[in-house]
Amino acid sequence: MSSNQAPDHSPSLATPMKPSEIVAALDEHIVGQSDAKRAVAIAVRNRWRRQQLSEEMRGEVSPKNIMMIGSTGVGKTEIARRLAKLTNAPFIKVEATKYTEVGYYGRDVESMVRELVDNSIDLVRRFEKEKVKDQANQKTREELLDMLCPRPATRFAEDDFLDDDDDDDDDDALNAGNFDDCAMVSPASQKKRDEAEASYQRTRSKMRKMLDDGKLEDRTVEIITEQKSSPIMMGGMNIEQMDVDFQGMMEKILPTNQLKRSVSVARARQVIFDQKADSLLDDEKINENAIDVAENYGIIFLDEIDKVVATEGKSADVSRQGVQRDLLPIVEGTTVKTKHGYIKTDHILFVAAGAFHKNQPSELMPELQGRFPIRVELNDLTKADFVRILTEPANSLTKQYSQLLYTEGVELVFAEDGIEALADVACRVNETTMNIGARRLYTMLERLLEQLSFEAPDMGKGKVVINAAYVHQRLGEISQDEDLSRFIL
Repeated sequence: MSSNQAPDHSPSLATPMKPSEIVAALDEHIVGQSDAKRAVAIAVRNRWRRQQLSEEMRGEVSPKNIMMIGSTGVGKTEIARRLAKLTNAPFIKVEATKYTEVGYYGRDVESMVRELVDNSIDLVRRFEKEKVKDQANQKTREELLDMLCPRPATRFAEDDFLDDDDDDDDDDALNAGNFDDCAMVSPASQKKRDEAEASYQRTRSKMRKMLDDGKLEDRTVEIITEQKSSPIMMGGMNIEQMDVDFQGMMEKILPTNQLKRSVSVARARQVIFDQKADSLLDDEKINENAIDVAENYGIIFLDEIDKVVATEGKSADVSRQGVQRDLLPIVEGTTVKTKHGYIKTDHILFVAAGAFHKNQPSELMPELQGRFPIRVELNDLTKADFVRILTEPANSLTKQYSQLLYTEGVELVFAEDGIEALADVACRVNETTMNIGARRLYTMLERLLEQLSFEAPDMGKGKVVINAAYVHQRLGEISQDEDLSRFIL
């Protein structure tokens, strides 16, 4: 890619990956939990299969929503996070705990659908930008050249013009300063103008080559950016909590602030490219397509669903039960009004997840339970799983810490017995205190490498091997003391 072009993201909407391909991609980052991976992979593939049916049959096929049940730290949220990167489809992850029943302080449940539409618009806009990328890049290039090599102002003396009192039109053009339409320019002056124009074009051509070769990336230019004003609401309300119509009205009447900024050519190229690409796009068409994509391919991951189960003797139960009642029509299928248009939720895929430590999925409203026909239970992590988590993923914690310390010139090596010992301690602490799954490894590795991380800048180049003896030295005493483990590990 040449330096005078914007980055190439090449999005492709709703990529039809095979279930085996989705599982294989998830396996690169998540250890175990094959049942959950398969369920999610099949559900995503079914979105594509439904689109291949006749229009009559397509309307009858509803998504098979999934509920994932498992302790904290076993991979529920990580599956959702990785799935968002794999599927070029509208995807949002929301926490059920931040919603409250309508009338209570907090966010209403329908806002998750509006967030999905916003996500879909961003996705479709990136996709449409690719179609106009070449045209926008050309316009960006020319505007940068105008900034780097502005056209010199043309000045004329009185002798440059021929006297012709009979030509009133030429007098008017001259008085208006429109010299191009004036036929009174003398031949000598015209020659001077032609020479100046040729000189300018030669200079511009040289600047264009330097720009294409990336030799002007650090030069400073002045650009103008536009920024919408944000309304200041009284009583703690923000713009997301406004009525949709009122919100749209406020966005239209608020003034646009124009800011003049001095930036490098490299930064200006991206800003100008976005402006030029946006000017070539049809916002109405994008919004219409985005709503259609969200309706047919959208996925909402609803985390912490167990936290909205009502428990006896709690004053917040009325709100929790209300969240379930508000969730029900969204999951069943309803029409939600957004500032971009109406969207039907009948074919949006919902994936719910919860630990259910203190309650059971059966304690949810029966109607809501019935809308999640596929249930997958994720297994607690064992010592063998911890060993795999520390070694197999492409971005495992051991590799992350090795790369971090390598920046200080320290070569960090995790011996096989060191990883075994670390996994054993993590598993034992999870059993004797609170089981937080793979998150235990974060706290343990920080504690294990705390001294090394502190001293690394002063060590100079060297090699450090993390073996079983090192692990027991740093963590042995703390892991044996249950009280210390609760507060430190």
